Amino acid sequence: MASRGEIGQEIRSARKKLGYTQKVVSEKSRVHKTTISEIENGHFTGSFDLFEKVLNCVGLQFEVVPKKYKLPAWDEIESLFTEDDE
Repeated sequence: MASRGEIGQEIRSARKKLGYTQKVVSEKSRVHKTTISEIENGHFTGSFDLFEKVLNCVGLQFEVVPKKYKLPAWDEIESLFTEDDE
């Protein structure tokens, strides 16, 4: 799953592609402009209902997928355990 910041960037990008300002999204979604700013900046911790209204307004939807884990490549493992001598 994407981080809050990544989700906010996707929402901002979709909004701009539609030519909407945060004010337009606020009027269409009936969500306060400050909340939209918080969402786009990855700082939103409010209700899913508000989040969903903004997503709907910009043509996006929330999707739940299994969490993915990224393991380091073999050549990265050694560097994870080396100490800086500087």
